[in-house]
Amino acid sequence: MNANKLTLRIMIGMMLGILAGYAAHEWANSPAHAKEIASYFSILSDIFLRMIKMIIAPLVFSTVVSGIANMGDSKSVGRVGAKALLWFVSASIVSLLLGCLLANVLQPGVGLGMALPDAHASTNLATKSLTVGNFLVNVFPKSIFEAFATNQILQILIFSIFFGLALASLPDAQTKTLKSMTDEAVHVMIKVTDFVMQFAPVGVFAAMSAAIATQGLGVLGTYGKLIGAFYAGLVILTFLLIFAGWLFLGRRVFTLMQMMRSVMLLAFSTASSEAAYPKTMEQLAKFGANNRITSFVLPLGYSFNLDGSMLYQSFAILFIAQAFGIDMPISQQLVMLAVLMVSSKGMAGVARASLVVVAAVLPMFNLPESGLLLIMAIDQFLDMGRTAINVVGNSIATAVVARWEGQLAESGEVIDADISDAPEGELIASAARA
Repeated sequence: MNANKLTLRIMIGMMLGILAGYAAHEWANSPAHAKEIASYFSILSDIFLRMIKMIIAPLVFSTVVSGIANMGDSKSVGRVGAKALLWFVSASIVSLLLGCLLANVLQPGVGLGMALPDAHASTNLATKSLTVGNFLVNVFPKSIFEAFATNQILQILIFSIFFGLALASLPDAQTKTLKSMTDEAVHVMIKVTDFVMQFAPVGVFAAMSAAIATQGLGVLGTYGKLIGAFYAGLVILTFLLIFAGWLFLGRRVFTLMQMMRSVMLLAFSTASSEAAYPKTMEQLAKFGANNRITSFVLPLGYSFNLDGSMLYQSFAILFIAQAFGIDMPISQQLVMLAVLMVSSKGMAGVARASLVVVAAVLPMFNLPESGLLLIMAIDQFLDMGRTAINVVGNSIATAVVARWEGQLAESGEVIDADISDAPEGELIASAARA
């Protein structure tokens, strides 16, 4: 589907969803009735998200295996992975610091003007399993079928890396059929993705309708200061990411952002990174990023490069501290940022991921976990923004790594060189000439 047409259809679906949700909220005679109406809208959005989840595992597996098998050797994989992680860690630090800075300057939790929840109230979030030890263990799948069934992207990525490296290390005579099958599977899954994306405007309409029907537009006024401060932070972060991309991509970063408009709208309206994944891959390919780089860096970014979510976590913790009148000195805030830097890396496979990370970190600094109840009512609206920025961060990161590897062609062109065959400098020079 043409990207501009899809963007227009998604925007229309989003606006109609807001209108339908508002009408449903006003027509409902009680919160329970509004929730019931929203559940009917949710049927459509759930179907769309199920279709997206249906293609995630085979798409990640086929693209990663195909990309690594064609890279040539494990050194190439290690080099690309190291460059990607360097960018991811740098972006995460900037995102955490920005969230912390904005919370200190704007003080969104001061003078909240509403009743605070009981400090001992339960949030019913599963935080016990969110430890560094559990994360490290859960990176590696005990069953690839279980990982596929539950869409554990990081686990699928680990298995795919092993599988791709095995294919690359064996003689062509023994792997020709499997390599051909995985290459062909990539094309098939991309076509399946095109079919699924035809339903994106309907899914967006339903997701927005359900959110507004349940919460209403009034909740935006009650939490106006918090929402305004958080979205101001996301705007600043977006400009910082684009500036960082401009340092490496030049003016082409603006072309990339233009191409990613429909993907950002999709991520924003559905609050689902999974929904945006297939379209992100497609747009990066059109931008000129070699599929071998995209298929490896992008799924890695889903666990290690969630910039909007990182900003949210530091911002939310300080908001809760301010709301309860608890002072957090700068030294304690720096420790908090270090803890978030580590603990957040395991959140990709956790339900209500960012909230769970915040809930797990709060007790470490003697902050009431019940403070999350203050933002749970509007978390859907916050989640929409942070998910969209996650897409921005991962698309720029993938394009930059592709540039570093000399695997970024002009839009519409394709670089198909084996990245292990030529010196890195020659590849970069070749890309520059393109």
